[in-house]
Amino acid sequence: SKVALVKVVGPIVSSSDVINELTKYRKDSSVKSVILRVDSPGGAVAPSQEIYEEVEKLRKEKPVVVSMGSVAASGGYYIAAPATKIFANPGTVTGSIGVIMEIPNVKGLMDKLGIKTEVIKSGRHKDLASVFRGIGKEERQILQNVLDDVHKQFIRAVSKGRNIPYDVIKKIADGRVFTGRQAKEKGLVDELGNLQDAIMEAARLGGIKGEPRVVTKKEKTSVLEFLTGSTPDRFRELFTFIKLNYMMYY
Repeated sequence: SKVALVKVVGPIVSSSDVINELTKYRKDSSVKSVILRVDSPGGAVAPSQEIYEEVEKLRKEKPVVVSMGSVAASGGYYIAAPATKIFANPGTVTGSIGVIMEIPNVKGLMDKLGIKTEVIKSGRHKDLASVFRGIGKEERQILQNVLDDVHKQFIRAVSKGRNIPYDVIKKIADGRVFTGRQAKEKGLVDELGNLQDAIMEAARLGGIKGEPRVVTKKEKTSVLEFLTGSTPDRFRELFTFIKLNYMMYY
């Protein structure tokens, strides 16, 4: 009997690796429960939603216990919401239930450099949110409507995952963050405790007696990782996340 440990560390820019791990452990009958270790400030909307759905699917077959690290905010909290039980440290930064879109405006710089762009488009809003000009009133409203819809999706997901009324979540879903202790008071997490506490609870929920055997994905250590503490994949993810700054993300 085993407890599987799946780690989500850093910005959420892709869901495939996490989903593959969760699917593998869902189908493995020797794995009685799963720990989802989340240490993430959030990330892209769609990957966060995809991981949420997989956690929800896994929970229907075996216990899923979330252990929050330093931060599990925005998309990091989104993917934790449907778990069987959520553990946070007292000082964990979590919550941040909201959506943001940041769009650079480089028109002034382009003008100084004497660079002009020519736009050929098939529809009036095909270049919506172009970084080469400012955003008009109509465009801003279109984008705000999109964000508002995705924000409602976030609130519904938390409401469903935590079994808390939509209107209750809505009152605190303004992007604010909470400590782990504050989050527990608001029902966003279940217990205060560290990773080991979460492992023991996962074992108990999975019907494992005594010290559980914890299995996790093997990670290869490169020279780059040894010197910097980050894998090449992490660098690629961080670079991708920088490019997300003009898109919508949790």
